Amino acid sequence: MHRYFFPFLLLIVLGCQQPMPEKPASQSTVTTDPLPSWRATAARQRILDFVTAVTDTASADYVPPAQRIATFDHDGTLLTEQPVYFQFRFVFARLRAMAPQHPRWKRDRLIQAALDNDVEKVFSYGGQGISKLITIAHSGVTTDEFARSARNWMRTARHPTTGRPYSEMVYQPMLELIGYLQAHQFKIFMVTGGTTDLIRPWVEEVYGIPKEHVIGSRYKLSYRLSDSGKAELWVEPAMEFFNNEENKAIAIHQFIGQRPILAVGNSDGDIQMLEYATSGVGERLGVLIHHTDSQREWAYDRQSNIGRLDKGLDKARQNNWLVVDMQKDWQVVYPFEKQAKEPAGQDTLVH
Repeated sequence: MHRYFFPFLLLIVLGCQQPMPEKPASQSTVTTDPLPSWRATAARQRILDFVTAVTDTASADYVPPAQRIATFDHDGTLLTEQPVYFQFRFVFARLRAMAPQHPRWKRDRLIQAALDNDVEKVFSYGGQGISKLITIAHSGVTTDEFARSARNWMRTARHPTTGRPYSEMVYQPMLELIGYLQAHQFKIFMVTGGTTDLIRPWVEEVYGIPKEHVIGSRYKLSYRLSDSGKAELWVEPAMEFFNNEENKAIAIHQFIGQRPILAVGNSDGDIQMLEYATSGVGERLGVLIHHTDSQREWAYDRQSNIGRLDKGLDKARQNNWLVVDMQKDWQVVYPFEKQAKEPAGQDTLVH
């Protein structure tokens, strides 16, 4: 939204008792394309039409800024989740860093598989084994120590397939969508199955989302005073809340206090979040990112063990959710693709 501060207008505004109304979103202005990495498809247009409808004060679907809540899943929605969730990569790295202090781990086949980066063997232990590794890697330290570890890992870790930093494996079209929504006074929340303490230390730098807007899985904490009298929070070896499926809707209510008007996910674990968002009164939009691009990213849905999108595809048809086809709807996938292409597009007429 643009504001003009000519002296005479400023005097008028200062003298008014009523706040300046929002500029109608439907008013055409010549500006930079807000979603340059999106192809000119029906999916892109539906997003633009939705934002116009809820931000135009003359629209019957107008939503005040305080109610413009948008929730985004993380893995597979904002960041690539293949060939293995990035949180698992963090866990393996953290276990390797901790191993010298735990010589007995050499006799634990599960932990040794993680130390050897043997993903298939780790997965063969099922959810119980994976949960054990995540708990070991997350607990036994203060929240400050864990945050430093998470921040340092994110700055140095490389994706196993591309060799690029994980901060470059985010989706450029989604970065643009977040920025577009924020420019229209949406409050953006990340609602993820990943652990809150792993994501908060770097989320603002990478996505521009405030760290207090991360709603994820969490471990129990305890309060202690150090020998020097410093108050500290320690991460205990017990998960308090796993933020997936129906728990995402519950967490949204507990931490935000109102239904989103826009919810974006990519897997069956996001179904309840989209249902909760789109069941409210007024104009609402549910979005699923469909991984269909085997050349630039990965193609997977109903049969995948990671980011399975099966029931979600059926629910999308029933509930009129927008399914974004990564191959058809995205001009580029990652930020480094955008840098390799032609210079930024010229100013275009948008709404």
